[in-house]
Amino acid sequence: MLLRMTRTCVGRALLLSAGVVLSALATAAQKLEIEPAQFMSDEVATVRVTGVQPNAHVTLHAQLIDGAEQAWSSEAEFVADTAGVVDTAKQAPLKGSYKPVSAMGLVWSMMPASKGVAGYRAPRDSAQAIQFSASVDGKEIATAALTERFHSDAVKRIELTGALHGFFFVPADAGPHPGILVVGGSEGGAPQAKAEWLARHGYAALALAYFHYEGLPPMLEDIPLEYFGQALAWMMKRSEVIPNEIAVMGGSRGGELALQLGAIYPKIHAVVAYVPANVRYPSCCGTMMRGAWTVNGRELAYAMPRSSGNLDEIQAAIAVEKIQGPILVISAQDDGVWPSSAMTSAIEHRLKQNHFAHEFVRLDYPHAGHRAGNPVFEPAWAGEVRHPVSGRMASMGGTPEGNALSSLDATPKVLDFLKRSLPAPDAAAKSAAAAGN
Repeated sequence: MLLRMTRTCVGRALLLSAGVVLSALATAAQKLEIEPAQFMSDEVATVRVTGVQPNAHVTLHAQLIDGAEQAWSSEAEFVADTAGVVDTAKQAPLKGSYKPVSAMGLVWSMMPASKGVAGYRAPRDSAQAIQFSASVDGKEIATAALTERFHSDAVKRIELTGALHGFFFVPADAGPHPGILVVGGSEGGAPQAKAEWLARHGYAALALAYFHYEGLPPMLEDIPLEYFGQALAWMMKRSEVIPNEIAVMGGSRGGELALQLGAIYPKIHAVVAYVPANVRYPSCCGTMMRGAWTVNGRELAYAMPRSSGNLDEIQAAIAVEKIQGPILVISAQDDGVWPSSAMTSAIEHRLKQNHFAHEFVRLDYPHAGHRAGNPVFEPAWAGEVRHPVSGRMASMGGTPEGNALSSLDATPKVLDFLKRSLPAPDAAAKSAAAAGN
């Protein structure tokens, strides 16, 4: 009897011990993986949970502190597949901060913790830390961190001094590279972020300031288009630039400007315009309304804001059919600033009427606002924002989901468009182009 009891106790102890080991192994096998763990701000990272029970309900949390020291967070609940895996690139959440399948959903759907926050602010340094955790039945099972980088060591920045103002961004290798003139909108200043983004992808990009910048006019009014001609000529003389492969890119008023520059400068061989107007609009943010642009000292005709079909609008229409290369426009059907969707539709109609000989691409997003297509993947929610020049409060429009999905869709398409429009030459052609500069 004693021997039987001893064997029974030992067997139970072994079973219990084995159960503890198996439980420990199961717990140890539960992982939260982010791939890649470090990435640039226009790239996509995937969040995966492995080792959980099949069909388990797994809640993912994400949080960060932005450049204004404000806390942002998101969460979403998923059902693990039959292999015990949750993959944000393949699965839609059951409920939570966002709805569609989106690898970056936990990032773009973040909301601020404080009510007084108007929008996400990028960090002052070069990186943003995002913390993730996974839990099952309210118990945290794993954590991981993601580092989002906004600046690359592989890009060189040169500040312009003299007649031109701004920054020239070039890839680390000698080149030469296709060149892109990048112009901002009514916020003024130099659009450095977009130019650096382009340089990371192999372009020599000039972020050109033309007002609201030291040594330049304070307002967007009476800006001579010859100034941009000087910038193009400067780029063509740089050893880093292939002189016959130059594009222009701009957003909002800068999109209007990009189209206008393409129409008057044949040396521009491609245009990318984010939420542009199809007509020239008047000056911005001063006390008197006047022309925004001049040629040879003469004010170019402009349309009154939100006019439709009147004589001013007809005279102010941008002759986009004169552009000597392909055009890509991005617009938003819920634009809170101006009707960019209707205006890019008008551009398309005008090009068809004039039998435009080059490629035309129109990316029009139904639930996006004035930031449609922005090539930075970050928390997309925004309230009313204060205009940096006028001081007026304004809503950009769009939903966080609509804005984020427009960025995720448009960013690779813009890069593909530029690759087709400004094909990088092979090594021999690069050497010949460099010798000719």
